Amino acid sequence: MEIARQTAVAARNLVTMRYFALACDYDGTLAHHGRVDDATLAALERLRASGRKLVAVTGRELDDLQRVFPQTHLFDRIVAENGGVLYDPGTREMHPLTEAPPREFVQELTRRNITPLSVGRVIVATWEPHGATVFEVIQKMGLELQVIFNKGAVMVLPTGVNKATGLRRALDALKLSPHNAVGIGDAENDHAFLAACECGVAVANALDSVKAHVDLITSADHGAGVQELIDHIIATDLVELNSRLSRHELVIGTAGEPGEDIRLPAHGRALLVAGPSGGGKTTVTTTLLERLCDSAYQFCVLDPEGDYQEFPDAIALRGDRHALVDDSLRVLERPAENAIVNLLDERLDERPQVLQVLLPRLLQLRGATGRPHWIVIDEAHHVLPSEWQPSETLVPVQLENVVLVTVHPDHVASSMLALVDTLIIVGREAQATLDAFARGRGEEPIRLPQHAEDPTLSWFVRIGTSPIRFRVAEPTVDRRRHQRKYAEGELGEDKSFYFRGPEGRLNLRAQNLELFAQIADGVDDDTWQYHLRQHDVSRWFRDAIKDEALAAEASEIEDQTDLPPDESRARIRDAIQRRYTASA
Repeated sequence: MEIARQTAVAARNLVTMRYFALACDYDGTLAHHGRVDDATLAALERLRASGRKLVAVTGRELDDLQRVFPQTHLFDRIVAENGGVLYDPGTREMHPLTEAPPREFVQELTRRNITPLSVGRVIVATWEPHGATVFEVIQKMGLELQVIFNKGAVMVLPTGVNKATGLRRALDALKLSPHNAVGIGDAENDHAFLAACECGVAVANALDSVKAHVDLITSADHGAGVQELIDHIIATDLVELNSRLSRHELVIGTAGEPGEDIRLPAHGRALLVAGPSGGGKTTVTTTLLERLCDSAYQFCVLDPEGDYQEFPDAIALRGDRHALVDDSLRVLERPAENAIVNLLDERLDERPQVLQVLLPRLLQLRGATGRPHWIVIDEAHHVLPSEWQPSETLVPVQLENVVLVTVHPDHVASSMLALVDTLIIVGREAQATLDAFARGRGEEPIRLPQHAEDPTLSWFVRIGTSPIRFRVAEPTVDRRRHQRKYAEGELGEDKSFYFRGPEGRLNLRAQNLELFAQIADGVDDDTWQYHLRQHDVSRWFRDAIKDEALAAEASEIEDQTDLPPDESRARIRDAIQRRYTASA
C-alpha cells in the first residue's frame, strides 16, 4: 500500500511540478542595501515547505555573506565568490571549485596600489576605476584569468568560472538538473546562471540588459520581487510561462521552403512515433535523443530490440530484470546521465513485466526531482499491448514527456494512446498509420491533405491542428567513431592529459582514455591524489573529452577526499569503461 501511495503522489507531481529549485542572487535581488527583510525570509521558508530546494548564488565571499546574512541555513547550497566556492550550510563543508589566481598577481595589484582589494579563496575583487589596470596586469603577466563586472565591482576569476558553473555544481550535489530550476537576479554577473536555468527571472530593479534576456520580470523590486516569484511557483509551478520558454524547444526537422523549423516543446508533450518497419522511426527517435543530449535533458529509453545499445551519450544496461531496473535507477540518480534499458535478455512475453516494475520507479524519481525529463518506450505494441490494463496509480491522468514508438498504433494500450497529443508519422501509407491510431483511441481518424507519396518525408501532427509535412533532421553522431576516437585514438598534445605530480617531476602523456586508465594505475599515490585534489581529471573529461556526464561522475569522486587511492582509481576506471572502452 505504501508503494502504491508513493507512486500516486509521484504521478500527481509529474503533472503539477516542474520546478524543484530556486537559485537566488543576493545583493540587489534578495537583499536591499545588503539586508534581507523579514517578509522575504518568510517567503523563503514557504518555498522550503513546498518541498523545493534553495540555492544562493552570490559574488560575495562566504565569510562576508555569513556576516550580513546569518540565516544561511535556509539554503541547501551556497555558491559564493561568483562561482568559485561551494558551501553546504547543513554540513558546513566548503569546497573551492577551482584554483585561486597566482600569488604574484595579487602582489602586483598591491604594488600598484589597487585599493580596496579583496582576496578570497578563489576570487580577487576591487572596484572601478581599477578595471583597466587589472586588465593590463593580466595581459602583462600572461595569465588565463577573466574579469567580470557587477555594478561597478571588478571581479577576477579563472577563465570559465562563473555563477552558472557554480550553480551546476550545486545542483549536481542536490541531484537536480538546471532544467528543473528557476533563477532570479539583477546584474551583469547574473546573465550566465539565469540563462542556465530552465526559467530565468529578473527583479524589477534589474539592469535593462538583464531584463532583455529573461523569461519573466517581476513587478516588485528586490526582496518583494523574490516573494512575488515564490508565491507564483507555489501556486502554479509557473505553468503560465510554458509558452514563453521557446528557447528550449527541440528542432527535429524542417518543413517547406526555405525550411521552417519543426519544433517540439521540451516539456508537456506525449509523443507517438509510428510507421511501418524501415520507415524511419529509429531515425526520428535517434534525432530526438540527440537533441535532448544537446540540451542536457535526461532521458530513459526502454529498448526491447537493442536498437539504441550503442548510442554514445547514454549508458546501456542489460541483464536480469530486477538488477536491470535497479541499475537503471542508479544511473539516473545523476542528472547528467541517460539510460538505455536493453531487454534483449528477456523473453518477448516477459518484457511488459519489466516496464510494469520500471515505470512506477521512474515516476517516483520524477516526483522527487523532475527527472528523467523524457521516457522513451520503443516497440510500444510489445511492452504496452492493447490488452494491458494498468492500475490508476501506474499511469497518471497526464503522463508528460513520454515517447511511444511503434509499428502498430492500434496494438498499443488505449490508456497510453489516450495520453498522446503529438504524432510523427513516417514511411509510406501515412494515412493508414493515422487510421490505426484512431482505431486504438476509438476516435474518428485525422485526415491528411492530398499529397504525392514520398517516403523521405514525414508528417508532424499535433492533435487539434493541421498536419504538417516535413523532413526529419538526420542524426549527426557516428557512434562508433565517436567512442573509438576518445577510447583508442590520438588526441593532440594540447588535448592530452599529463601526469606531472605535485612537484612537476613527471611528464606522462595520455592521449586517449585507454592510455589514461593504464597510466593512472601505474603512477604513485601522491601523483594520483594530487591530480584528484586539483580536479584535473574531471576538467580533462569536460574540456578535452567533451563528456559532461563523465566529468560530473569524476567530480563526485574527486570530492570524496577520504577515498583510498586504489578505490578512486577503480571508480574512475569503471566510469570510463562503462561509456567507452567496453563498447569500443
